[in-house]
Amino acid sequence: MKSVKHWINGALEDGDSRTAEIFNPATGEVSGTVAMASAADVDAAVAAAVAAFPAWRDASLVKRARVLFRFRELMYAHRDELAALISAEHGKVHSDALGEVARGLEVVEFACGIPHLLKGGFSEGVSTRVDSYSIRQPLGVVAGITPFNFPAMVPMWMFPIAIACGNAFIHKPSEKDPSASLLMARLWQEAGLPDGVFNVVQGDKVAVDRLLAHPDVKAVSFVGSTPIARYVYESGTAHGKRVQALGGAKNHMLVLPDADLDLVADSAVSAGFGSAGERCMAISVVLAVDPIGDELVDKIVERVGKLVIGPGDDPKSEMGPLVTREHRDKVASYLDLDEGFKVVVDGRETKVLGGGKAAETPGFWLGPTVLDHVPAGSRTHTEEIFGPVLSIVRVSSYEEGLRIINDGVYGNGTAIFTNDGGAARRFQNEVEVGMVGINVPIPVPMAFYSFGGWKASLFGDTHVHGTEGVHFYTRGKVVTSRWLDPSHGGVNLGFPTNR
Repeated sequence: MKSVKHWINGALEDGDSRTAEIFNPATGEVSGTVAMASAADVDAAVAAAVAAFPAWRDASLVKRARVLFRFRELMYAHRDELAALISAEHGKVHSDALGEVARGLEVVEFACGIPHLLKGGFSEGVSTRVDSYSIRQPLGVVAGITPFNFPAMVPMWMFPIAIACGNAFIHKPSEKDPSASLLMARLWQEAGLPDGVFNVVQGDKVAVDRLLAHPDVKAVSFVGSTPIARYVYESGTAHGKRVQALGGAKNHMLVLPDADLDLVADSAVSAGFGSAGERCMAISVVLAVDPIGDELVDKIVERVGKLVIGPGDDPKSEMGPLVTREHRDKVASYLDLDEGFKVVVDGRETKVLGGGKAAETPGFWLGPTVLDHVPAGSRTHTEEIFGPVLSIVRVSSYEEGLRIINDGVYGNGTAIFTNDGGAARRFQNEVEVGMVGINVPIPVPMAFYSFGGWKASLFGDTHVHGTEGVHFYTRGKVVTSRWLDPSHGGVNLGFPTNR
């Protein structure tokens, strides 16, 4: 059985004696243990980062970029190994895991352009022989606390940019699927990153709280549920830190009567059930505008029936299990609520490759589930289920659908499906959500734009990656300089008045 440790100052460390079990979600069996950091373990990682920071800060932009390029090539070469680790601990199928790695690498590629991204401004002659220019400098030691659902991609939203900007980084991954963090740490070392610039502390709330309180940690990035995002933001800012905390979501797809329903059905199935629905950009609610509801539900059900559910390492599998037994049970409990909806596809009855019905097969299984006539405002409609449950809410008009979206507490992602350009333009202007898709079900921005939502989906002012990510991991400085003409005959301590 494997033992997953910390990575501190370029080496594996056992740390505190506490451990937690790691499970194979496809079988329900224990596959290893993971170290659980104490406050002292976190302090050791921070001390290593503090010691490594000055030399890395002073490394040239070209040197930093070269390390990023080498890391990118190594990650690409080891992508199958990384995807296998993700599948074994998270449960997602291999193709999903490979896609996760690919999207994370887009941010690494963006960060390779750091010499351009850190260009400042220069104004010559703002006064007599006086110039002004702006520069951006790294913060110091920064931390990233990441969730179980994307153990490679979400960290890569953070650490490539933070490190490229000259910071030292401490990663606290989810204890549910921690192995990817150590492979990435080893690849950083092989790429030439100095020891101590990238550290990993495994663990739980003990590690999180120490990172939030440690005086040498200057900024914290977080992705996870809204209650924890709020806690991280409030605790981190109370300790004087810069914080970006991305929370939960309840993403709606508004389908107008003129939409291509085959495209809609394909999109709803892929966006609702990819990665078993365990992603903050999943479509979990379809708002079907009259009179298309019945036809659309039939098309969705037809496609769901063709999905292959099985272990992540089986190439025939299109959707894997959920990450833990507790989470599977929580998601499945929504099917038993007495809220007036109709269960048109029951994921507990889905057949699993190599087994029987999902509810009767060892492992953390729940197949794709479709609920029709879900009442707007019900728990099933409004709460973040974070699993393979797609709710169909019938609405009478565009206006009703828009109101339902805007009344929600979350504002992460949304989509509209229509062939009417005017309606699409109106929607992108009126909807109160941070990321909008037009005939695109999961509008995750490319790495050179920034990712983040509105309302209870984001705490803090700055989104991740893109130029906002560069600004988050740096702070601005403006320099005003005067160099006297060599022929100047004396010392002048005053500021020129003839501007």
